Amino acid sequence: MPNYTYLIVGGGMTADAAIHGIRDVDSTGSIGLIGAESHPPYNRPPLSKGLWKGKPLESIWRKSAQPPAQLHLGRTARTLDARNRRVTDDQGTVYIYDKLLLATGGTPHRLPFGGDDIIYFRTFDDYQRLRALTEKGQHFAVIGGGFIGSEVAAALAMNGKQVTLLFPEAGIGSRVFPADLSRFLNDYYRQNNVEVRAGEQVVGVDRRGNQYVLRTYNPQSGSGGEIAADGVVAGIGIVPNVDLAQQAGLQVDNGIVVDAALRSSDPNIYAAGDVAAFHNPALGCRLRVEHEDNALTMGRLAGQAMAGRAVSYDYLPSFYSDLFDLGYEAVGEVDARLETVADWKQPYREGVVYYLRDGRVRGVLLWNVWEQVDAARKLIAEPGPFRSTDLKGRLPA
Repeated sequence: MPNYTYLIVGGGMTADAAIHGIRDVDSTGSIGLIGAESHPPYNRPPLSKGLWKGKPLESIWRKSAQPPAQLHLGRTARTLDARNRRVTDDQGTVYIYDKLLLATGGTPHRLPFGGDDIIYFRTFDDYQRLRALTEKGQHFAVIGGGFIGSEVAAALAMNGKQVTLLFPEAGIGSRVFPADLSRFLNDYYRQNNVEVRAGEQVVGVDRRGNQYVLRTYNPQSGSGGEIAADGVVAGIGIVPNVDLAQQAGLQVDNGIVVDAALRSSDPNIYAAGDVAAFHNPALGCRLRVEHEDNALTMGRLAGQAMAGRAVSYDYLPSFYSDLFDLGYEAVGEVDARLETVADWKQPYREGVVYYLRDGRVRGVLLWNVWEQVDAARKLIAEPGPFRSTDLKGRLPA
């Protein structure tokens, strides 16, 4: 029965950052990690970005803290007994802890058809499976025009593949980007040899020989069709893995609710990363953020907090993406439903988009504009009120 000073459930970037955070404070305490994947912690963003641009595979593995944690890989935590501080995995092993971190991440939304024929792109194994298909296949279908779908479609096209990108919304990234920028991306992807099927739903996926056939439906035209592909990828969002937390009676509200010290409603249990819902003082609301910056920053602070250091997570995390030769960084509440003010140096090629509610800047999109994230955070923290004219030329600072 393994007994650890610190036990971490989850084997991703957040968990690895937490181990480093613990070692910042405590160089001797025992650390155990339960990870569902068979791989040690790795950087997830290169799976849909750098590895398709020639970055070496070995570069994704994260460097272990010293002394390292004991890794229990290929195992899934099934039960959490918070009263007795015990976690039991799917092989029946019981782990005892003093402090516990839930870094359980999220599980991809799945379509009600297609089964395992569809790659729900999230893990290293998903990357390897898709990469193997590209060695033989030429035509790939990508379902979803959001963060993952847009990156995977671009990555495949840059590797000489024929790509069909399908999504029910009007434009790529339409939940994040203003409508005109989203429409521009539709055309931009088409110019880069991606067939963009906006407003089209996938209603079924079948196997025919060595190919997959997608059945589609366009609600606007009332017509459907079929698309044959050598591989099918879906990126349609994730659901936070809160089962253990709910089982233990922790407070859950679109994620595991944590305080500024990243403690859950049980003082011996912490949460961080994709699964954690935290209050951000600059925005005055609770957030759950599914991106690298949050995973690494929150994970490290959670580890420090577990080891006894006083921390306060008042950080506003950023995120970024690469789409062919375009790139962006964003911070705050970047939501297309908000009022937007665009300040283009070159339309759709370089500029800043501000997202406002009630005269306050809630989010900033830096489109091919770099090294301005900290300035954007300061702007979001300002009370305003701001008019559109106040924001012209405000960033880059």
